[in-house]
Amino acid sequence: MGTVVDTSVLIAVERGQLDPARLDGEDDDEEVVLSAITASELLHGVHRLKNAVARTRAERVAETTFAMFRVIAFDIDIARVHARLEAELAMRGVSIGTADLMIAATAVWLDYRIATRDLRSFPKIRGLHVVRW
Repeated sequence: MGTVVDTSVLIAVERGQLDPARLDGEDDDEEVVLSAITASELLHGVHRLKNAVARTRAERVAETTFAMFRVIAFDIDIARVHARLEAELAMRGVSIGTADLMIAATAVWLDYRIATRDLRSFPKIRGLHVVRW
């Protein structure tokens, strides 16, 4: 089983709270990927930085991160999974953030687990295998 890495994990690595070697996965055969939504969230953080030097550094880190992983585009197949998951949550009276749900839909579509530090949102999604990194 592969792993989709959530933004919270990448932020933990950047802050020195998680060993970057963890991003290699649990074994040699495991594919570790990013959702394009995770890429967008990282870039959003870059663009919010007011200090030009910090922004340039953060942009380099983000681009290096993107080069390390296959980035999965949010396409019509994943959109279908997202819509189904959102409807299922709504029928249970549960909501989570749009970006998190899109990242989760990517993991569900791939039949991969999701590695996260956000244990509030992702466990609410039935059928999603959540691991804390």
